[in-house]
Amino acid sequence: MAYKDDNFYLEQIKQGNIDAYAMLINKHKTMAFNVALRVTHNREDAEEVIQDAFLKVYYSLKNFKGKSKFTTWLFRIVYNQAISKIRKKTIDQHTIDEEIIDNFTAGEISNGLTYLKTEEQTKYINLALAKLTEEDSAIVTLFYLNESSVEEVSEITGLSEANVKVKLHRSRKKLYDELKLLLSNEVNTLI
Repeated sequence: MAYKDDNFYLEQIKQGNIDAYAMLINKHKTMAFNVALRVTHNREDAEEVIQDAFLKVYYSLKNFKGKSKFTTWLFRIVYNQAISKIRKKTIDQHTIDEEIIDNFTAGEISNGLTYLKTEEQTKYINLALAKLTEEDSAIVTLFYLNESSVEEVSEITGLSEANVKVKLHRSRKKLYDELKLLLSNEVNTLI
């Protein structure tokens, strides 16, 4: 189904069309879920977060001024709900094995990734994203998967644009290192 512009649905909602809200939610629910999942690292928590966020959005729509894109406003609410959710939970801390295997070059790992099926690539990227902090994972998801601008990520997370750029740079490095480690371990189990 081809969705219309968010402003169309927002106008329909102002006119009392409740179905327009359902269309708006259906349009953005996958990305909202991905943002929540990257922060909470738990499917059930992410589902609860987006349900709470969508209720909050519905009751707060009258306060939406349109100064930013609707998605920026929506993802800011989802992000804040997810952060609140993880703050409420007791955080289990696990030690992460810091051993890095330097047997493979970046080119070898990159070439190996091109041969993987798309679902395998997604699996490894998700595993690597899970190793990042909640904030870093959410920033990477917003910037790369949602294709939000640095300015929009800044608005959603409440971080300065400069801080978002720094975190994106560091997150890409961490993601690369995690992928390198994951793929090195995978190769070692095959040999």
